[in-house]
Amino acid sequence: MNETVDVADVMTGTGPTTARPRGVDGIDGVELRHLRAFMAVAEERSFTYAADRLRVGQPALTRTVRALEEALATRLLDRTTRRVELTEDGRRLYAELAPLLPRLAAALRAPGGQRVLRLGFTSLLPGACAELNAEFEAATGAGVRLVRRDTPLAGLDTGESDIAVLRGDAPPDADVRTRVLLHEPRVAAVGRLGATGPLARRRVLDWAELADHPLVVNTVTGSTRPELWPAGRRPRLACTADNFDEWLEAVAAGHGVGVAPREVAERHTHPGIRFVRLKNAPPVTVRLALPTRGAHPLAERFFGLGGEGGG
Repeated sequence: MNETVDVADVMTGTGPTTARPRGVDGIDGVELRHLRAFMAVAEERSFTYAADRLRVGQPALTRTVRALEEALATRLLDRTTRRVELTEDGRRLYAELAPLLPRLAAALRAPGGQRVLRLGFTSLLPGACAELNAEFEAATGAGVRLVRRDTPLAGLDTGESDIAVLRGDAPPDADVRTRVLLHEPRVAAVGRLGATGPLARRRVLDWAELADHPLVVNTVTGSTRPELWPAGRRPRLACTADNFDEWLEAVAAGHGVGVAPREVAERHTHPGIRFVRLKNAPPVTVRLALPTRGAHPLAERFFGLGGEGGG
């Protein structure tokens, strides 16, 4: 008869004995890469997106997650042809690892070695951060490694970054502190063909006009949603995208109009899109974010540089 294995017990070695040999700590064969792989799939709900995020092949990622499940003697993920869902044990393990992995990553950095701060960002790092990075390096002697992660917290919650640059508000349930760095103006992104073609020939658009056109929204790292317009006068949601590149292609295909920070638009070109100046549009607030508790000392130092105040 099969016994139910509690993930926490397996991790600590206190649960029921299984057929699989285990060491005294109960986690023989479990490596940090296994846990990172599981966390990425759990957050992306997709092996394809998780593999892209970790920059590994999907077959290798699948083998890594399967190895973790075998080591723990329990199924962590339910896989279907369309989506990946966490099992009860998977949800329990995710809840335990989410706060632990960032601390573990910090603890494993070699004491006395090259000090490096990992600065997370999504889609594009604001140009103003170059001066901030230089000021930080001059003040601390530490380096800055840029980490792009197309997730709401730019890798801050998974331990892949020590501090992050976020556009817009942090997720309401995120356990982070934020500091305003700057405000960026918005521009409209308009496909040159199809129904949006006439708008692409305009020199300027009014923010209120966009309520009459379907909106393409990047729901993961985007900073513009229908709720920014007044109730009763909001654009219809045309379609959503999970990352900036998908968002660009949806706008170019004429599915609807997009809105982006001007700096992002100026540094991303697409033959099928024209970026049009917007008037009366609310600016995008750019913030620094770091964990509320257990932040890296270098992240605290970076957090105190520049900016307009806490939030």
